[in-house]
Order: sequence, then structure tokens, then C-alpha cells
Amino acid sequence: MSAIYMEKTFESSLNQLETIVKQLEQGDLPLEESLKLFEKGVSLSRECRERLNEAERRIEILMKDVHGEPTATELDPASLRAETSAKPSKRIVFNDDDQPF
Repeated sequence: MSAIYMEKTFESSLNQLETIVKQLEQGDLPLEESLKLFEKGVSLSRECRERLNEAERRIEILMKDVHGEPTATELDPASLRAETSAKPSKRIVFNDDDQPF
């Protein structure tokens, strides 16, 4: 068979799920069509959740402690911001007499 199989990406599945949710929220579809869309949405939701779980497992494998041993630790968003803010940044400071333009 010469057809090329292309697996959906997480983003395309999520976009499709969002479209289905919007259609269902409008509430103007016939019952059977709503049920079919709902079933498709549940399937897409499960696919997305599995992809996220897979990504989480891959990240856990890639995380290493100070000894180079794999470790699973939760990332604290505050610590990431602290690391980012520790980098020097350029600031332009104007004196009261200076005008920016």
C-alpha cells in the first residue's frame, strides 16, 4: 500500500477536541450526532491524556540527580522562575531630566 500513515500530533488531537466541545456546547445538534461527537471527544481525550502520560514518563527518565542517577522529582514553577530571574537582564533607567523620546 503506497499511502503514508501519518499519526496525529497531540496538538492536532487537542484542537479537534476543542472543536468538538464548542460544537456540543452550542446544543443545536441532533441527539445522534451529539452522541457521535461525544464518543469521538472521549476517545480524543484519552489519546491526549495518554500522550501527556508518555511525555511525563520520558521527562522522568531524562531527569537526573547530582550523581547522574535518574530520579523523578516534581518541578516547582517558582524555582524555575527564580532561575530565570537570576539571569542578568538589561534595563534602561531614565533620570527625571531624561526623556525617553
